[in-house]
Amino acid sequence: MSATHTHALPTSQNEKFLWIALGLTSSFLIAEVIGGIVTGSLALLSDAAHMFTDASALAISLAAMRIAKRPADLRRTFGYHRFEILAAAFNAILLFLVAIYILYEAYQRFNFPAEVQPIGMLVIASIGLIVNLISMRLLSAGKDTSLNVKGAYLEVWSDMLGSIGVIAGALLIRFTGWVWVDSAIAVAIGLWVLPRTWMLLKESLNILLEGVPEGMDIDEIQKSMLAVPSVISVHDFHLWAITSGKTSLTAHVVYNTAYSPEDQLLPAVQSVLAKRFNVHHTTLQYEKTPCTQIDDGCNYVARTSQHEDH
Repeated sequence: MSATHTHALPTSQNEKFLWIALGLTSSFLIAEVIGGIVTGSLALLSDAAHMFTDASALAISLAAMRIAKRPADLRRTFGYHRFEILAAAFNAILLFLVAIYILYEAYQRFNFPAEVQPIGMLVIASIGLIVNLISMRLLSAGKDTSLNVKGAYLEVWSDMLGSIGVIAGALLIRFTGWVWVDSAIAVAIGLWVLPRTWMLLKESLNILLEGVPEGMDIDEIQKSMLAVPSVISVHDFHLWAITSGKTSLTAHVVYNTAYSPEDQLLPAVQSVLAKRFNVHHTTLQYEKTPCTQIDDGCNYVARTSQHEDH
């Protein structure tokens, strides 16, 4: 039997904010590329590169949201929610490549320093910082409920730090003449982005591989199920997520008919899963005899002595 469904889809408000952030980012991207070329600043160009990945991430996130809204059909019974996770993984890979490229360019600049115009850097980076702060504010509300939005938020966040770095570099070059600072800032941006990008990619891959969702403890969930009166054991237990916030659970539950009939046991187990672990999308098969295929991968978990009914 199946439990009631709840689907943690991105809200229309998230989509609206993504559109606004995309408009701001794309508009400034053109100015920043031109400014980077005119001023000769690698740090500014690295910031422009991140701004480009921001725009790409936002566009991909919006496309994924639209596709994810399509209803399930006979070919895709879970719907199209995974497009959001694919978008998050793609954004992470894109940011990885950009960060590596910036590190390579910075290495080249250390060997062959280029002339930099600090005033132009300062003005353009300051405008970029304002754009990033506005975009971050818009996306902050949805980053904790959607990996897709979180990916876009991290892109903008890294670019915001890049803008701060460029501003600091422009001031140092202006008052000290240390042109190498431009490349050093670019390296710092790249090194800061890489580990955070890896975390996003790791979370995305975990969902794509149908791993246990972050922050969920299988042992604790199984113990809670076994604590329900009349539940003897649980086997063939599987826990995964289709997309951010949409956790699914399937299991075989062996119960004692002497204590409670199935029609009473079903809502009891569902209530535990929903209230304690926020798991609403469940498929539970109830059985009257214990699993006998322990050596054949039935993932048998039995009630311990302290949980026995009396």
